[in-house]
Amino acid sequence: MKFHREEIRFATTAGTDVIDITRDAARVVTAAGVLEGQVLLFVPGSTAALTTIECEAGVVRDLVDAIERLAPRGMPYRHDARWGDGNGYSHVRAALLGPSLTVPVASGCLVLGTWQQIVLLDFDNRPRQRAVVVQVSGI
Repeated sequence: MKFHREEIRFATTAGTDVIDITRDAARVVTAAGVLEGQVLLFVPGSTAALTTIECEAGVVRDLVDAIERLAPRGMPYRHDARWGDGNGYSHVRAALLGPSLTVPVASGCLVLGTWQQIVLLDFDNRPRQRAVVVQVSGI
């Protein structure tokens, strides 16, 4: 059994960023030399999330709009009242999608659908330097 871990980093803005990280994840799988197994991706922090989507401008905008409807900016959040940082919505958004994702690896490649990409979503109200931990395991 092989195990390999790397961090990949991304600079984000103060908006709802949706960043395609598929190529970065695939590069880590290749570096790991795992032919059959899985890759776990995890974003530390409570205002970012990971998911898969067809990373096409229309679908990305639809996702951002749907998230805005679920946890809108500009409404009162108890977190903001307590801490005064104005990013209560970003914590709720991240919790709804979750901080991790597991993808199978077969024949040394990520098992993804034809139009499916892995995306990092950063919801915070300020620019961030985000790390995504990529841990590959298998044979």
